[in-house]
Amino acid sequence: MLINFLVGLPVIVLCVVLQAVFLALCARRYASQQRKMKACHSKTDDVRLLSMVMVVMLIGNYVQMALWALLFLLLGEFKDFTSALYFSGVTFSTLGYGDVVLSPQWRLLSPLEAANGILMFGVSTAIMTAAVMDIIKQNAIGEQERSR
Repeated sequence: MLINFLVGLPVIVLCVVLQAVFLALCARRYASQQRKMKACHSKTDDVRLLSMVMVVMLIGNYVQMALWALLFLLLGEFKDFTSALYFSGVTFSTLGYGDVVLSPQWRLLSPLEAANGILMFGVSTAIMTAAVMDIIKQNAIGEQERSR
């Protein structure tokens, strides 16, 4: 049991760092685009900005799934990266089909990855929600200024 935790912990830490990198990348890009659009922006700009946030955060989550898949390959749990990535995606997203499982020696890595995944999807959701709320706020301010 302890060996599973010790093997999974560095991957969790790396996933947290990756999530922070993608979050920082996303936040900088978002702020930069918001400054450019301050004067006049359209619904299309809002859609483009929100789409960028969603895509960047999803790519970040996908990279983390690939990292877990790489660990499973290194441990000899899968013969090819595609199978490892499939298992990782199902586990990271907490979908859990159960059609593929790890060997008894490494099966406790699955709940570690699932816990990691649900936390990272939670962070991604929070960032997307913050972006939506910011756009709503900006649109409300714009409406107030136009009605004066």
